[in-house]
Amino acid sequence: MPGRGSKPTIRPNRGYGRWTPFWFLAPAVFTLFIIGIYPTIFAFVTSFRRYNIARPRDGFPFIGLENYTSVLTDGTFWASLFLTAKFYVTVLPVQIALGLMIALLLHKTGMGFLKSLARVTLVVPLATTYAVVGLIGRLIFNRDFGVANWFLDSLGIGGLDWLGSQGGAFAAIVIMDIWQWTPFCALIFLAGLSMVPGEIEEAARLETSSKWALLKHVQLPYLMPGLTALLILRSADVLKLFDMVFVMTRGGPGSATDLVSIYIQRVGFRIFDLGTASAQAILLLIITILISRLYIRVLYKEVN
Repeated sequence: MPGRGSKPTIRPNRGYGRWTPFWFLAPAVFTLFIIGIYPTIFAFVTSFRRYNIARPRDGFPFIGLENYTSVLTDGTFWASLFLTAKFYVTVLPVQIALGLMIALLLHKTGMGFLKSLARVTLVVPLATTYAVVGLIGRLIFNRDFGVANWFLDSLGIGGLDWLGSQGGAFAAIVIMDIWQWTPFCALIFLAGLSMVPGEIEEAARLETSSKWALLKHVQLPYLMPGLTALLILRSADVLKLFDMVFVMTRGGPGSATDLVSIYIQRVGFRIFDLGTASAQAILLLIITILISRLYIRVLYKEVN
């Protein structure tokens, strides 16, 4: 029995305290499992089966690596993958160059209100969903009343059938992707530039008047981690890019914009061969992981 002057001892509920972090994270873990982990496991298992949902009476037998062999010998799959690589090497250098230029301009001293306004404006394309970007692209590059042809007519060049020609359709999706993701590159580079110590940058400006030397020797090491993350994220985005291209061109005309994600969707949801489509998706996941590891090994360096 405690004395009159003593305070009662309150013992913590050890069991409740031990499980509190788990229950706090349980909704996020459950959502991640339902949205990300379970579909990946399902696709991996399905890739080893003959899984055609249009013929359920045939069952879903295990066929080993037959789907992977079919994919690796499919010329259309490799053509769509090559087109995706062409799209990637077209848009990414432009996005990086424009994003770096915008970040360097916003990193300059002065113009406080304009810089704040520019930062807010950069978020607008990122907040726009892929499908809406595709709808905007269809309006901009419309042959009859699109803004792109109006601009060309004002220059005396004459309008183009953007979405009706192979070169025009590919150029249209390139322009829309650059418009949407250049601000993301600019914000990543701007965050890297903000990490440069002010005294080091000021001393370098006193030592040299060359902006290229300042960028190469002082600012670039702080930009490399962000650049690595940028390359990884954009690689994954391009390999799974579907909504914007599907809304704008549906992969056409012909196979001009038939990116690998469009081809996988056609195999899975038009031919209903989910086994082959799952094998293609797993191979795409493997390619994404390999590219990411390559970027980390070659480019990523800690800033001392």
